[in-house]
Amino acid sequence: MKRLLQIAILKHGHRYLLGVTLIAMCLLTVASQLEILTIGLMTKKGPEFFELFAPIEGKTLKAANSVTQDQLETRFQQMDVSGQGVVTRKDAMEFFQKWQQKNLIEKVMYFFEKNFALTANIPHLAILVVIVALFKAVMMFAHRFSTRLISIRLSCDLRREYFEHLQSLSMNFYQKHNMGGLSARVVGDASVISEAVNACLVNYIQTPFTVITTLILCFLTSWQLSLMIFLGFPLIVGPIMFLARRVKRVSVQLQKNQEAFSSVLLDFLGGIQTVKIFSMEGFSLNKYCEQNDRMAALEQKSARYDLSTRPIVHTIGMMFLSTALLYGLYILHMDVSEVFFYCGMLYLFYEPVKKFAEENGRIQRGIAAADRMFDVLDLKPQIVDRPSAQELGELQSTIEFRNVSFRYEDNWVLKNFSLTIKKGESVALVGPTGSGKSTVIQLLPRLYEIQEGEIYIDGQPIQAYTQASLRESMAFVPQKPFLFLDTIAANIAFGRPFTREEIVTAAKRAHADEFIVNLPLGYDSVLSEGGKNLSGGQQQRLAIARALIKKSSILIMDEATSSLDSVSENLIKKAIDELHGSITQIIIAHRFSTIENVDRIVYLDRGKKVAEGTKEEMLKNCPEFKVMWEAFKGKGEG
Repeated sequence: MKRLLQIAILKHGHRYLLGVTLIAMCLLTVASQLEILTIGLMTKKGPEFFELFAPIEGKTLKAANSVTQDQLETRFQQMDVSGQGVVTRKDAMEFFQKWQQKNLIEKVMYFFEKNFALTANIPHLAILVVIVALFKAVMMFAHRFSTRLISIRLSCDLRREYFEHLQSLSMNFYQKHNMGGLSARVVGDASVISEAVNACLVNYIQTPFTVITTLILCFLTSWQLSLMIFLGFPLIVGPIMFLARRVKRVSVQLQKNQEAFSSVLLDFLGGIQTVKIFSMEGFSLNKYCEQNDRMAALEQKSARYDLSTRPIVHTIGMMFLSTALLYGLYILHMDVSEVFFYCGMLYLFYEPVKKFAEENGRIQRGIAAADRMFDVLDLKPQIVDRPSAQELGELQSTIEFRNVSFRYEDNWVLKNFSLTIKKGESVALVGPTGSGKSTVIQLLPRLYEIQEGEIYIDGQPIQAYTQASLRESMAFVPQKPFLFLDTIAANIAFGRPFTREEIVTAAKRAHADEFIVNLPLGYDSVLSEGGKNLSGGQQQRLAIARALIKKSSILIMDEATSSLDSVSENLIKKAIDELHGSITQIIIAHRFSTIENVDRIVYLDRGKKVAEGTKEEMLKNCPEFKVMWEAFKGKGEG
């Protein structure tokens, strides 16, 4: 609960809107009370016969079931203050107000009757009704619109803050969480939390204001009837508290299941080609239905708790409302308009209490969603810049790995790895799958933090540089290119303000221009999700163009030509060779055609460096490399 209120109050941009919402909430309650008062005035017809001619005991009129002729004559003379033998409505009202047991409501009604003659003047009464109705309509719109704005803005801010924080976390975090769960929190939880914040405002600000002010008006009308509220209130609060705990428990289970449900959906949609090739639609449907049925069962359970609160509270409230109506009319002999006003106030009192149950369900779901979201937001990035971190410009001399070791969980994937790469040098990392090649190039830009050893750039450990400048000095071509839903030009520029000429030049160097110009809109052609409207080789060439346009001093290529045909691979090989000596290249490759002309080759196996040297030295001194090279030559890939 504390977290929900912090979200609403601590956001500086929302405080003004929050203030407007609170004022609108309070004024809406006042408008509802005025509405009940107006209806009470409409039913005010003046005192009844037995009320008007009742005997006076002490200083007030006492209710009676019979009136004698002498009492009639005496009362007539008391009301005929002018002595003309005529009693007007005004005379009767003034007499009744003088001797009636007065309360605030009667005084208010008498004030309006005396000054505006509402019961005898229908136009005045109609004007009052219209004014009160318009006032309530305006306050209702202001309240609902301002709360909706808070909900929209909170959702927007939470989604932005959540995504921004996600990007600050290290790669270890993404290994422990599934993408379906993370996406569900961004999309679903932010909306649930914003709705819960609105419910908090209603339940803990508007409801107390409504209950307190209405209770005061009820006591001023009849303290005897108001005592009944204290009998009914515990009977209403009990079920609300009981069901609230059940709603929160089910909400936590439901949200966890939604994560699993989203993950299953994304997994099978991402692997739809494999599913179809293996004709396993039935298998994937069973997996999907298993999660779907489980979520439906939890939703039914949640609905049962949610929807049972209001009927229970409504039944208890109506019992006490009916009791108050009968007690006021037949025991306390209250005026119909007073009883009507009181019952209206009692309705205003119980209605927010009944809504409290519904809103509390939203709050409990919001608390569960906030706990999940803050589980991530409270995580501190494992990799942070030192306060004294400096900016790294272009590589000046060397990149050096000194006895670097790294493990995922308890599995060491790199052990005592050492390597020195000079500026302008091209180095290839080769070895069997799982030998630690990709780990080397992920440690260099600090995507992961090493456990042992050091990595130096220009004689300084990489921790001495800011992460942004460190990664800015490197261009990276992954094995699986990331392409987003935008134009080809935007994908190559990747958020940087490159000119169209620079984009085209980079595309030509990557030999992507030859297929781009044949597209209907050329560089302005929009890619589909993940670049699915391009072949694998075309996607890879766009990724290479993106790396080349960056003009970084270090180029890292991880199986960058794995999806290219032989012609395209030879073209990329030529482009890479043209960069020789001008930038530092670190290349991972299984297809050896792209590394024939590198300065050095490093062979890794099981996380350890086995050998290092030129191609000729490796063929002579590293049997493992020689076997791989001969296998490559035997396939005719040279």
